[in-house]
Amino acid sequence: MRAPVSTSPWAEAWRRFKRHRLAYGSLWLLALLSLAVLLGPLVYKVGINDIDFMARLKGPTAEHPLGTDDLGRDLLARMLYGGRISLAVGLAAMLTGILIGVVVGAVAGISRGWVDAFLMWLTDLFLSLPQLPLLLLLIFFFRDPLKVVFGPEVGIFLLIVLVIGGLSWMPVARLVRAQFFSLREKEFVEAARALGASTQRQVVRHILPNALGPVIVAATINIAAAIIAESTLSFLGLGFPPDIPTWGRILNDSRDYLDIAVHWAMFPGLAIFIAVLTINFIGDGLRDALDPRRVL
Repeated sequence: MRAPVSTSPWAEAWRRFKRHRLAYGSLWLLALLSLAVLLGPLVYKVGINDIDFMARLKGPTAEHPLGTDDLGRDLLARMLYGGRISLAVGLAAMLTGILIGVVVGAVAGISRGWVDAFLMWLTDLFLSLPQLPLLLLLIFFFRDPLKVVFGPEVGIFLLIVLVIGGLSWMPVARLVRAQFFSLREKEFVEAARALGASTQRQVVRHILPNALGPVIVAATINIAAAIIAESTLSFLGLGFPPDIPTWGRILNDSRDYLDIAVHWAMFPGLAIFIAVLTINFIGDGLRDALDPRRVL
């Protein structure tokens, strides 16, 4: 008789994720998009600021596959360069928000009394703030000082990542806190406590690993939200400087030429749409794969 093959929970989750066809296909599409923006400039070596006045506002051609802007700059080269920044902002802002949310939620979930009450009051305070006006205000006040200290590109990158991440941790904190409240009463945690495990060991070895499933799903949502937030800031002219072509900045530059050069706005908008849509589909697949109650 053939012995059953044992698999780890993460291997089982990966098997369940692959059966979610839309999420699995989105993972490959997002991987191809990321690979294109990472390796594309090494293959397509047209400069992002190379000007060709003879090809101003031209649509896609063999020489310029995605067309050109009002100065004759190649849109494909600028989108490949800007895609790195847009995706990096999304990933870094997500990590910032997840880190803050997990720490706050874990401390609140394992604590009792005034510590939990204070952290949840702080979370509710941040949730009540109008995010877009506050985002614009922080960018306006701290953009120039950070540009002086770190340079225009790095300074704006750090500011946008910290501001977006610092305003996106609250749902994660509430989620982790709820998971901790549920898991700390489970039998395996009580067994570890009875064996003399410290609170830190209970959190690190037993509770937190079992609470990561919903956090991973929330992380995918945060990446998509951060990409949209960065694109919004760049479109409003408060993101990266004009000479740094993020997808949102390219959209902002194209708004006065929508009637005669629709390709200029269509391609960066399509890139943002594909990135956000695939990340959301991946989040749906992870939600189903990490929920043992769902049958795939």
